[in-house]
Amino acid sequence: MATTTKHSVSKWDTLHNNGPFPLKILYKTRLEGSGIMPSKLDRYNDAAKEIQQLIKETKNQNEGFRAYGSAWSMNNIAHQKDRMHFNGAMNLNLTFTDQDLHAMSSYDATNLFLFECGNTIKEVSEKLASHGKSLKTTGASNGQTIAGCISTGVHGSALGVGAVQDYVVGLNLVIGPNPGDIVYLERHTKPALNDVFVQKLKARVIRNDDLFNAALVGLGAFGFIHGVVIEAQNMFLLKRYVRKIDKKLALKLADTMDFKNSTFKIQGETDSNGKGKTPYHYKVFVNQYKDDGKYVVECIYKKPYRQSYPDPFPVIKTSIYGDLINLIIQISRQFPKAIPLFVKSLEKSILPNVNEESTGTLAETFWDAPYQGPAFAVSFGVDHKNSSKALKILADVTINEGPIPGIFAMRFVKKSKATLAFTRFPITCMIEIDGVLWKKSNNLIGLKEISKKMIEALKANNIPFTMHWGKNSDWGFNGLVDHMYGIDAKKWKMCRSALLTADMQKLFSNGFLKTTGLSEKQSHIPNDLIASRI
Repeated sequence: MATTTKHSVSKWDTLHNNGPFPLKILYKTRLEGSGIMPSKLDRYNDAAKEIQQLIKETKNQNEGFRAYGSAWSMNNIAHQKDRMHFNGAMNLNLTFTDQDLHAMSSYDATNLFLFECGNTIKEVSEKLASHGKSLKTTGASNGQTIAGCISTGVHGSALGVGAVQDYVVGLNLVIGPNPGDIVYLERHTKPALNDVFVQKLKARVIRNDDLFNAALVGLGAFGFIHGVVIEAQNMFLLKRYVRKIDKKLALKLADTMDFKNSTFKIQGETDSNGKGKTPYHYKVFVNQYKDDGKYVVECIYKKPYRQSYPDPFPVIKTSIYGDLINLIIQISRQFPKAIPLFVKSLEKSILPNVNEESTGTLAETFWDAPYQGPAFAVSFGVDHKNSSKALKILADVTINEGPIPGIFAMRFVKKSKATLAFTRFPITCMIEIDGVLWKKSNNLIGLKEISKKMIEALKANNIPFTMHWGKNSDWGFNGLVDHMYGIDAKKWKMCRSALLTADMQKLFSNGFLKTTGLSEKQSHIPNDLIASRI
């Protein structure tokens, strides 16, 4: 049987020290050993029963329950003041055959995999590679768990793919302690697995597009995500280039995404007519404190897989242009630790000249993030057509109201079908401000205050926006979620109220949901959603 250790603790913190936050009990579940229970499926189902027991124990104490993996989010979205569950040791995976697929499925069984919640992106990539497969996109690093990635909408930077949740085809949820409270959720318009296989998970099937799309970026509020069924693809390579180009040219590409007609070209990345190809990934690095008329850009192009290619790690390990947090930390280490002096140094320095190139798999290109200390990150999503305008507005806030010890980057992502995805626009430009945490003082504005001023500035300029759920912001800003998502915020809450009983809505709630207004119970549930409770 799976075993859970129960620790009485007083506080919990994120990986990047954005807390600490109060906590009473921390659970850690370890699966039964394969020598005692050889079947992966049996061990997987045994773990689900163990989670149900913990939910029952929590309910009997009238307390809250929350699961977390790598604690990567930079706010309290993963936090619950009563009881939290660490998923890291729950990392099984299952494969499928044609006999497991739904009669109406359009999927290739060899591309479908079920990963238990605690698998990190690095673990997922390693397991897929053993089958000659790859994820379609990841974030800038690989330490997050698969369940955590989809819960907060980790977005990567793939123009043709979307965010991590966009290649998820099924969710195995534990939504309560009772029989029937283990469910398998997928779209009715694009089913993946048949009922026979789902029964092997001791689960009941729910096929409903609205419920699935709401639960995809579920913010931990749709129950315990036990397993995630993803669609992978054959292994591929990425050719990465980092270049310094004219600022106006970089921003024009951001606003238009017209690589074909741009004067910016990379040798070897053009078509037969000499026109530029659209990259797999486009990223712009911006130091708002120093304008030399140039921006550093990262362009990555997708290539067919081949066995022999240059080792990418000598470049990737030494690249200053990896994860933006690592970049700002590397810059900060060159100067005194005092934040005002560090910000002053940014005003004098520019991002270094670079001419990097590397070739590797997705997992090799978006590799380990070495920095795990205090850090902040604020990230706004806007329609890419507004990207240069929104960047200027936000940069002006940090200059006029700041300064703050961080710099900007822009990434571009295809629209998601998830109801509360922040990749909400046809092509979403994610404008990110990452840096080192600082303390508010007479000379330095606070993080919450600068976030509020950024929100106010975008609203004042009538630029629609979203915000990354796993990053810092003034999440209590009046009417923020309704402003960002409109009727979709109500739809998400309606789906949650349809799937979970009232007591489970309370149990799977937390301070973040209450602050944003997303914990509100909805009544008058449509009949097609009520059917999910049966």
